Amino acid sequence: MTFETLGLSQPVLQALELKGYDTPTPIQTQSIPTVLQGRDLLGIAQTGTGKTAAFMLPSIDRLVAANKQPRRRCCRMLVLAPTRELAGQIADSARDYAQFAHLKIATVFGGTSVNRNRQELARGVDILIATPGRLVDLADQGALDLSEVEILVLDEADQMLDLGFIHALKKIVGLLPKQRQTLFFSATMPKAIKDLASRYLTDPAQVSVAPAATTAEKVEQLVAFCEQSEKQALLTIVLREGFASREMDRVLVFTRTKHGADRVVRKLAATGIKSNAIHGNKSQPQRERALDEFRQGSVKVLVATDIAARGIDVSGVSHVVNFELPNVPEQYVHRIGRTARAGADGIAISFCAPDERPYLKDIQKLTKVTLEQVPLPENFRAEVERVKAVAPADPREERGERRREGYNGPRVKPRPAGAAADRDGAKPQRSNRGGRPGENNGGQRRRRGGAGRSGGGAPSAARS
Repeated sequence: MTFETLGLSQPVLQALELKGYDTPTPIQTQSIPTVLQGRDLLGIAQTGTGKTAAFMLPSIDRLVAANKQPRRRCCRMLVLAPTRELAGQIADSARDYAQFAHLKIATVFGGTSVNRNRQELARGVDILIATPGRLVDLADQGALDLSEVEILVLDEADQMLDLGFIHALKKIVGLLPKQRQTLFFSATMPKAIKDLASRYLTDPAQVSVAPAATTAEKVEQLVAFCEQSEKQALLTIVLREGFASREMDRVLVFTRTKHGADRVVRKLAATGIKSNAIHGNKSQPQRERALDEFRQGSVKVLVATDIAARGIDVSGVSHVVNFELPNVPEQYVHRIGRTARAGADGIAISFCAPDERPYLKDIQKLTKVTLEQVPLPENFRAEVERVKAVAPADPREERGERRREGYNGPRVKPRPAGAAADRDGAKPQRSNRGGRPGENNGGQRRRRGGAGRSGGGAPSAARS
């Protein structure tokens, strides 16, 4: 099977040839003919399987074949993504694929100039890639008219729900024409996604390249048990001496919270290991700089929250370290999907404290994979003492930070999805799927002064 046999036009095939792509992936093979026919599509596939090309290549052909010019303040194709990083990556791919199609492409997301967004949209664009929050802002300001959208794409729909974008999505869909093609992609298929798809899709074709919530086959999945206070020492050993059989290249470390990510970076620096953090409190230039240094290899350790789990597409990530296990088991799938990309192998190491064992149980139940337990390194105890001596822990600081992060101790039963949205300077909102936010704890804020909820009604749409 080749891209040419799938029915793509010559300009798109020429762009693919320049990128060195000659064989479509399974999700592309199944999706492209359906999208070319103009049918709605529900695609279930893990990250790193080629989903962007699966919807972008045939959509470019359909836009060119229609031979229309975008009207002022309008777009012909709208792609919604949950994070800034993912929106930027989709836009980069779109520009590569459409370089011979002469289509206008723009991106809008939080952390960038609103005035610049307005200027780019003023003359109209063919393809607009956006995060829901900024898109709603521009529509409310009259800078964007969605009545001419021919193709709507929801990418990583399950994470949009986790981040609390359901209200923004409902508003956006209400501004779209009823006659349109809708393409819906998700890595997992919980009930909330099925309900959403049933509302937005009309007689869709369904394609799936892997069962929902399965983990990458080429990722070796390990778990090490230790106390919460000992994780920093274990991470230091892993980064300095390696862990498991594969040599470490770029290492992506995941924490549950923003404060936790910053704390890991500070303590690594105290032991002489350079790293960067990326999360929702970082400005857009800071996030871009951290990703660039990680891609280039000048900083080989990147510490991230789940907001970046599906927004980082960096080749050469040899290891993913779950410094803290996610309290939403689906996020584990997305985290470890950052390694073993483009056919490579990868290793995922999870540090599990006693209070996180329920999270581990949920992850193994969801993925149907039993993580292989590995023993702690021989020099582990010595490293624990050394790390304490270099950066002595302040119990009051640790307790305060964990309270700010929403940690309630081991007796709290893991709750379903509920990560806070990646908003620029806004209060955290609860997801429509329930549970405590994954980035900040709105309940803690309310107990301290009542700033955790906006207004008196439903939470406002999350801004990205």
